[in-house]
Amino acid sequence: MPPIPRHLWQRLPEDDDGLLVAAQHYYQAPHILPVAGSQAALQALPALRAPGRVGMFFPSYAEHAHAWEKAGHTVVPLTADAMQLDDIDVLLLIHPNNPTGTHYDNAQLLNWHSQLAARGGWLVADEAYIYADPVHSLTPYTNRSGLIVMRSLGKFFGLAGARVGFVMAQAELLQRLQAELGPWTIAHPARWLATQALHDSTWQAYSRAQLGQSTERLAGLLQQHELAVHGRTALFHWLITPHAAALYQHLAQCGILTRLFSEPVSLRIGLPGTEADWQRLEQGLSTWQR
Repeated sequence: MPPIPRHLWQRLPEDDDGLLVAAQHYYQAPHILPVAGSQAALQALPALRAPGRVGMFFPSYAEHAHAWEKAGHTVVPLTADAMQLDDIDVLLLIHPNNPTGTHYDNAQLLNWHSQLAARGGWLVADEAYIYADPVHSLTPYTNRSGLIVMRSLGKFFGLAGARVGFVMAQAELLQRLQAELGPWTIAHPARWLATQALHDSTWQAYSRAQLGQSTERLAGLLQQHELAVHGRTALFHWLITPHAAALYQHLAQCGILTRLFSEPVSLRIGLPGTEADWQRLEQGLSTWQR
């Protein structure tokens, strides 16, 4: 990233600073609301509906269920082989899912959306992990009533500290969400950084290629140590194993942080950032005993 211009620290954020135009071009969506990370949006969104029933697949990012329940909604666990859309008002998906890596077919998602929208329902998609494979994004369809997509610069772009995300939906809903969030939700320097990142198509192409190579390298390393991968995205692999807790503890002692899940008992392993990190992970796996 180039140095941040000094004057940005001295002025309030401005809506006409180029961020919105850059986001509309990048996401191919007509209506976009920049927010302070998708976390801010997912916490505010439930207040825009009367309490109802919200369907979710599990395991998934727990903050979504927490936010909807806090706003008075009932969260309904779903299974892909027994979808009961008639029983819910909102279908909330992590697309692809965290931590399972489950990908959803766009045609199926749009079919589910049309069924919900016909009776005033919503389909909400959190696409935090879709950047490496954007062809499957729902953002181009967000001019449809009741289709809401959230994106963030924290994963693919590595700018979690900037706290920049975007919500794409029909203009009327975005206006209500903006009123709920209030003004100046993103700091001026963070808006500038986000604009540079969205414009940098050369870096984006390079990063996608690197992620592809790293993903295959991690898959090979896990296979070498007889650890079966049950799901993955370009940024992590998910393992279901009865030894998940023991492996989690062992890797932590080696200076490697992973994510442990209890239901099902499983482990999410992200991509190492440097060659030294790769060597640390390989050594950690080599010294682990079941």
